[in-house]
Amino acid sequence: MKKIQMVDLKGQYDKIKDKVASSMMEVLDTTAFINGPEVHAFQKELEEYLGVKNVIPCANGTDALQIAMMGLGLKPGDEVITADFTFAATVEVIALLQLTPVLVDVEPDTFNIDPEAIKRAITPKTKAIVPVHLFGQTANMDAIMEIAEEHDLFVIEDNAQAIGANYNFKNGESKKAGAIGHVASTSFFPSKNLGCYGDGGAIFTNDDELAHTIRGIVNHGMYERYHHDVVGVNSRLDSLQAVVLRAKLPNLDAYNTARQTAAKKYTEAFKDQEHIEIPYTESSDDTHVYHQYTLKIINGKRDALVKHLNENGIPCGVYYPIPLHSQKAYMDERYNEADFPVTNQLVKEVISLPMHTELDDEQIDFITKTVIDFVNS
Repeated sequence: MKKIQMVDLKGQYDKIKDKVASSMMEVLDTTAFINGPEVHAFQKELEEYLGVKNVIPCANGTDALQIAMMGLGLKPGDEVITADFTFAATVEVIALLQLTPVLVDVEPDTFNIDPEAIKRAITPKTKAIVPVHLFGQTANMDAIMEIAEEHDLFVIEDNAQAIGANYNFKNGESKKAGAIGHVASTSFFPSKNLGCYGDGGAIFTNDDELAHTIRGIVNHGMYERYHHDVVGVNSRLDSLQAVVLRAKLPNLDAYNTARQTAAKKYTEAFKDQEHIEIPYTESSDDTHVYHQYTLKIINGKRDALVKHLNENGIPCGVYYPIPLHSQKAYMDERYNEADFPVTNQLVKEVISLPMHTELDDEQIDFITKTVIDFVNS
């Protein structure tokens, strides 16, 4: 059996290395390292794939989320509602911009932000909602967009973990994750479903005026060289990373299908286990692209299972072990533990198993048997 990896980037690379190598040599030969033709071509190709009017590449996913908020003109003290159960980058940029983060609980099945908790958190200072499409599954965007419209709020999708996923609306319409809110951000960190070989990110929007503002922000606030019209940052996707993303983008649906296939095999093995809860899928298969395959271990053995898997050569992850409202940087007297029952339970139970495009049946069989035998011991 091949060595089990949490993410097998090498196996994926081997299938596209000739394309990557030749295109990288072209960039090196032309020396168009910043804002070169590869970046512009990738931008257009991603716009077409997502069905959005504007993609603005940038340096990383955290920058993408910060720049999206800057583009909306949010002011210090404005309140931004987001999920308590997610990676810190989501709340980090809110705090960096001197906005007020308002953390709310998540749904116990999807782990995504709870629309009812959003409603309870809205005040006259609320200006935006940041739903995180966690672990590859879209949040309840029907409810979130209805709430936003009712209260005149911006919706900023954090799509770092769900690129390629679809959201199926109640009216039968379907859109790609990241193409629904007023603006969205994503990360191209190497382990993402669409990842480069360094750092990278992008902002998406159908609002042409907002896109114009953001294009200035990512480039020091310039639309014309040395004319700084808005306060900006230096956040650009370099051409070598665009080469990798262009090689991978035509394969993204196949990559996601491979993850979904692996997830189905995991689920089939775990579905009747008394002490294991399998991931919940909101609707059709294409709504979850399994950036992570995350179980709940409900008999108190999660931490012991982590140790056991590591001892048996099976990598795993706990995403996330500490709620954001309990992190030193984001503690606030406004928060009441009683408002976070789901998150406080999830951090004790969740465990993410290896998930990538190169998993084979032998590896999945070994992983699932090891988990089941230990949990039932």
